[in-house]
Amino acid sequence: MRTPDAPRDKDRPLRETVRDTIRVRIFEGHYAPGTRLVERDLAAEFHVSRLPVREALRMLRQEGIISDRGGRGAEVSALSAKDVADLFDVRNSLEVLACRLAAARADADDLRTLEGLLEAAEEFLAKGSLLEAHRANSEFHDAITRIADNDFLRSALEPLQGRMHWLFRHVDDLPELLREHRALYLAIASGDPERAAARSASHIDKYREQFPSDTAPSALSQPVP
Repeated sequence: MRTPDAPRDKDRPLRETVRDTIRVRIFEGHYAPGTRLVERDLAAEFHVSRLPVREALRMLRQEGIISDRGGRGAEVSALSAKDVADLFDVRNSLEVLACRLAAARADADDLRTLEGLLEAAEEFLAKGSLLEAHRANSEFHDAITRIADNDFLRSALEPLQGRMHWLFRHVDDLPELLREHRALYLAIASGDPERAAARSASHIDKYREQFPSDTAPSALSQPVP
């Protein structure tokens, strides 16, 4: 299998490559909420057998990204207003902790990685490449989790991060999001865990207000242009 979404890594199980490709397509709006995902069609598209597709769909069900349609297979899940509120509640605990740990543990290479992702997002935005800018912003948050270097925290966050990335692709003011990420980077780079935690909490609360509890699920269904 080789697709533009996820080049084949021979060291990874094929089911994970298929899962990651489907996940990326969901988060980037290629498969909108409600889209039916058919094993046979996906296997033909990816030029693989149905087994890795079946296993990939099983993993995505466990993440809550897709849901069963009874005997009709699977479909892409939607985020309800309660889902959004619950995600922010969990994020307010886990991501704040990740930033606190990252500030305490980041070395020079880690900081260069974070700054490089910020610069990439800024360059993509300047070129009008919004999809790539969103990807770099998502990778910025993922990198913070890696830098925190806590296996239990990472295992708790990983099933949620995809849905948060999906949600944040609906943020319209990318320049402001990049300014927020730059401030978060500076707090982590300061080496002060409490400053980083406070900055992270402020960042999360700001965007919680942009997705209020009465947000209609249909408002979260449109792909990023």
